[in-house]
Amino acid sequence: MSRSALKLRSWPLTILYYLLPFAALRPLARVGWRPTSRVAIYKSVPTRLLSRAWGRLNQVELPTWLRKPVYSLYIWTFGVNMKEAAVEDLHHYRNLSEFFRRKLKPQARPVCDSHCVISPSDGKILHFGRVKNCEVEQVKGVTYSLESFLGPQNWTENLPITKTSFQDQLVTKEGNELYHCVIYLAPGDYHCFHSPTDWNVYHRRHFPGSLMSVNPGVARWIKELFCYNERVVLTGGWKHGFFSLTAVGATNVGSIRIYFDRDLQTNSPRYSKGSHNDMSYVTNNNQDGIVMRKGEQLGEFNLGSTIVLIFEAPKDFTFNLKAGQKIHFGEAVGSM
Repeated sequence: MSRSALKLRSWPLTILYYLLPFAALRPLARVGWRPTSRVAIYKSVPTRLLSRAWGRLNQVELPTWLRKPVYSLYIWTFGVNMKEAAVEDLHHYRNLSEFFRRKLKPQARPVCDSHCVISPSDGKILHFGRVKNCEVEQVKGVTYSLESFLGPQNWTENLPITKTSFQDQLVTKEGNELYHCVIYLAPGDYHCFHSPTDWNVYHRRHFPGSLMSVNPGVARWIKELFCYNERVVLTGGWKHGFFSLTAVGATNVGSIRIYFDRDLQTNSPRYSKGSHNDMSYVTNNNQDGIVMRKGEQLGEFNLGSTIVLIFEAPKDFTFNLKAGQKIHFGEAVGSM
């Protein structure tokens, strides 16, 4: 490409290319100009900085007289069911952050006893099934690498590796398979998440990253979106072997909070993208890690986001789900 063409490859022209009628800038192609892709433009947006600013704005205390109109507009826009909230009075919530993280009435989400895995949150089922060829689907037809998503498995470093693929290394019991389930939390959903089963959490890995939207439309648009975004990976074991829950951050999610981990700080400027920070919950005095019971409170988002379950189970494990269905915390995901 000529030097003049390089000068023409600019953001203003690219924006005009997508806004003006089709072919309006076609003559520029004669000198070698090509528009920057929409994906590249979107990735260049400082979503981490914007999300931190949004997080601070959410914590600003609203005057009592302003709370009802502001929250009512949000309720109307995103279809929030306040009859389920532990506190229905809108004046009770001092700021947007408290309203986003509202608790539910105890009887609003009964926990299913007949299935071994339940939904950890309210949301929409984007995809579920067996993990194949070390790849997981974020939405139908769009995949990401299992190893890129979870990161290197440190517990294999001191053990002889007899299995060739990363996927096979996660499966600890003969005859088991690896399964996954992706749940998208919309802005109007209940923002806390809970333990999906009885399990022990041994390890936490925090990936600082982008905070792009995880809306299903964007998830179809950007391959490996979940690997670009900030996320907190909790790994451990349940009665059938390996089990993990990953909370994936998104635009305007100022933080991901894990209740039992006070050291975790997400969307912090001190962490750079492309790295990861590990924490082990197993010590000499505590070989069990963090013991979680099905339905127990685990953490929360500050706005909508995504939860990904990846776990090992026998081959007769079956999902009690349909792609695209709305699900609530406590409802069945699957069982043997």
